[in-house]
Amino acid sequence: MSKVVIFGVGQIAEIAHFYLTHDSEHEVVAFTVDREYINQNSFHHLPLVAFEEITDHYPPSQYQLFLPISYKKFNQIRAKKYLEAKTKGYSFISYISSKATYYNTPVGENCFIFENNVIQPFTEIGDNCILWSGNHIGHHSKIGNHCFLASHIVVSGKVEIGDYTFIGVNATIADNLIIGKHNIIGAGALVIKNTQDNTIIRGLLGELSKHSEPL
Repeated sequence: MSKVVIFGVGQIAEIAHFYLTHDSEHEVVAFTVDREYINQNSFHHLPLVAFEEITDHYPPSQYQLFLPISYKKFNQIRAKKYLEAKTKGYSFISYISSKATYYNTPVGENCFIFENNVIQPFTEIGDNCILWSGNHIGHHSKIGNHCFLASHIVVSGKVEIGDYTFIGVNATIADNLIIGKHNIIGAGALVIKNTQDNTIIRGLLGELSKHSEPL
């Protein structure tokens, strides 16, 4: 069991507190956010401290962090805070729902994996990823770092998904594909060929376009 500080005071932080409290061996002891966003002293009856001062209150030698930050700015905010916390010396828990189908394949740190995900054998999931409920991650597939998969996505067998990729609800990725870094795959999209970095796949038509800068 670890004593855990959750980053955030929004809906996802509240959800993380619920899951860790009801479906894990961890103990949530506090919440943290950047000082500029603090307008209260507590959240869910637990202390709320400024992230800038967290090491004074909850040193990394005794506490771990969990940063369930959304896909805003296409996962860049979550990645930035994750890397900042690492420089402060923190390690991170990952949460895998007891209601997920999971065969102990490698999952990185600070991952949030919800119920009804089917994670087949010989898969790998990188650091700092969120997999919302009800996804299928096919055998021999690899998900990179800082990715966000929404709900009811099918990732077929032997797919590689690049870092910082966002995949919307009900998207389908065919077998044996390589998805580039910084991809945005829209809700309901069907992906049937490899993509390059910084690619947007829009909706049901699966149209590909390029964006010039990483999102």
